[in-house]
Amino acid sequence: MGAEEFRVGRQVMAADLYGDLMPLPAKPVRAIDHLPGLAVTLAATLAAGYLSDHYGAPLTLMALLIGLALNFLNADARLAPGLVFASRALLRWGIVLVGVRVTLMQIAGLGLPALAAVIVIVAATLGAGVIAARRLGFSAAFGVLAGGSVAICGASAAMAFASVLGERRISQAQLALTLVGISALSAFAMFLYPIIAHHVGLDDRQAGFMLGAAIHDVAQSLGAGYSFSPGAGQTAAIVKLTRVALLAPAMAVVAYFFPADGERKKGASPLPWYVIGFFVLAAINSTGVVPPVAADGAQRLATGCLACAVTATGIRSPMQQLLGNGPRPFIAIGVATVVALVLALTAALTIIR
Repeated sequence: MGAEEFRVGRQVMAADLYGDLMPLPAKPVRAIDHLPGLAVTLAATLAAGYLSDHYGAPLTLMALLIGLALNFLNADARLAPGLVFASRALLRWGIVLVGVRVTLMQIAGLGLPALAAVIVIVAATLGAGVIAARRLGFSAAFGVLAGGSVAICGASAAMAFASVLGERRISQAQLALTLVGISALSAFAMFLYPIIAHHVGLDDRQAGFMLGAAIHDVAQSLGAGYSFSPGAGQTAAIVKLTRVALLAPAMAVVAYFFPADGERKKGASPLPWYVIGFFVLAAINSTGVVPPVAADGAQRLATGCLACAVTATGIRSPMQQLLGNGPRPFIAIGVATVVALVLALTAALTIIR
C-alpha cells in the first residue's frame, strides 16, 4: 500500500466511527445474547395462550397478531439473536416433536383406499397452490408454502415448509400473510364444513373423512368432526393425523427440488435433520414404548415451540412488505382450500363406505 492510500485509509477509518462507511466486524453471538429476544417472545406467546384459552381463538392466530403488534421491537438489535433463534431453532425442534402425534398403526387403520385418497388430495392441493401462485405472479416457492399449508396441517406445515425453503425464497412477510390466511380459513371451515356434510347427507364415517381431509389445522379439524358426531370426530382425527404424517415426505420432496444452497450436491442428503428427526420420533412412537404422559408432554412442547416461532415471525415481519402484497396471497390459499374441499367431498361420497 502506498503512502497516499494509507493516509486515505486512515481518514476513512477515522470518519467511520459508527460503521456507516465500512462494516464493522461482526461480534460473535453468545448464549446470553439470546435472552432478551427469547424473553420477549416467551412473554408474547404466553399472552397469546391466555387469549386463546379464554376466548377460544386459534393459538397460532393469536401468537401471530401479538407478534405483529410488537413489530416495532424488530428495530432493537439487542433482540435480534433471540428472535432469530425462536423463529428458526425452536421451529425445527417443534417440527421434530410433531412426530409424536403420529403412529403407523393409525395410518394402517385408515384402509388402503382411504389412504390413497388422502395422498392424492394432499398432492393435488399442493399442486393447486403452486399453479395458483404462478398465475398470480408469485414464485413456485410461495405456491409450495400456500398449497402445502392447506394440504397438510395448516400453520404448522406453513412454518415447516418455510424453514425448508429458507428466507431467500420465502420472505417473513409472505409467511406472515400465509399464517393469517390459513388461520382465518381454518376457523371458517370448522364452522361451514359440518353444515355442508349435513346438507349432502354424509354418514359419520364419510363426514369424518371429509372434515379430516379438508380442514387446515389439527384443532379445527377435530373440532368440526366432534361437532358433527363422536364417530365423525374419531375418523377425522385418524385422517388428519395421516395428513400430518405426510408432512415429512412432503418436506423431503420440497428439499430436493429447492435445495438450501440452490444446487444439488452429489452425495448430499436432501433431508434436513429435523425431517429425519420427525421420522425417527414417529417410528419410536409407533412401537408403543413412549408412555402416554411423555407423549402428551412432547405434544404440548411442540405446540409451545411452534407458537413461539410464529410469535417471533410476527415480530420480525417487515410491515411495509406485509401491507404491500394486497389480497393476491390470500387468493392462492383460497384456491388450494377449494380444491381440498372438492376432492375430500368427492372421495367421501365415492370411496368411503
